[in-house]
Amino acid sequence: MQRQNPPRFSSVLTSEPGRVFYFIIMDKIYIRKPLSIADQIIRLKSLGLVISEDSFAEKTLSEVSYFRFAEYLRPMEADKQTHLFKQNSTFENAVMLYEFDNSLRQLLFSAIQRIEVALRSKIIHYFSMKYDAFWFMKIELHDNEHHFIENLNSLDHELQHSKEEFINEHFKKYNKPYFPPAWKTLELASFGTLSKLYYNFADNSIKKSIARDFNLPQHEVLESWMRSVSALRNYCAHHARIWNRYFNAVPQINANFRGNWITNYNIDSNKLYVVLCCIAYWLDSMERGLEFKDKLSELFNKYPSVDVVAMGFPKDWQKESLWNISKS
Repeated sequence: MQRQNPPRFSSVLTSEPGRVFYFIIMDKIYIRKPLSIADQIIRLKSLGLVISEDSFAEKTLSEVSYFRFAEYLRPMEADKQTHLFKQNSTFENAVMLYEFDNSLRQLLFSAIQRIEVALRSKIIHYFSMKYDAFWFMKIELHDNEHHFIENLNSLDHELQHSKEEFINEHFKKYNKPYFPPAWKTLELASFGTLSKLYYNFADNSIKKSIARDFNLPQHEVLESWMRSVSALRNYCAHHARIWNRYFNAVPQINANFRGNWITNYNIDSNKLYVVLCCIAYWLDSMERGLEFKDKLSELFNKYPSVDVVAMGFPKDWQKESLWNISKS
């Protein structure tokens, strides 16, 4: 016989000395059983989804799990509790949305990689030229001791697990200092760790110089953009849904930008559109923005039925100077 976990008890003190009330916290046990792909299709049909070809649906669900695919069915639901679908909702529409999101994710990941490499290069160069090759090891150059230790531990973790040839070659020649110089060590750092190193660096003037290289007015703006783009990068790297996601990290957008920017701030800052604006502007500063905007426009043209409002795009967004390709 399978052993059952006993109920958990908790207590609450009362205002009367010596009296305590006890109550039981009942476990909530997940009891749903896995469904075969054939049963998944039957369930979707029972909820009102139109599936014209069972073989196509079976192939799709064998390559994309039902749990993942369900995120692209939700916009067609008439009732979020019962999951019944709106009239004329089709399996093919969900597949189209999935394919759009997949292409969008690839486009964004490629753009963010270009930004990440440039940012890494500038941080290494600026900080090393002023403070030497091992600035990231010097606690006096950083604002917060706790964050300094966390960042160094993250770098050490990457170093210990690295299979890179340039790291192996370095340690064949040198055993001190503990870390290789910044231009080697920081090549191992994740975008998140790289961003945290920048946040915690005490010299704001040199941080501002890097921000200015990206045509941004202050280092605080760059820091907020790094947080937002880093979060988006992680979603892309883990193949998560992007198009209508709610993002917790909000970039600063109301500042004195010197390049082409947006004028309509009556937008949802937690939606994708705002981060896309940051990426486009960032790439513009590197003279790479036109290619990104062209590809994004091509993607929207390929999938005209996708609701860009769900991504946070305002009306007439294409009239903004940032998105006016002829001015880029």
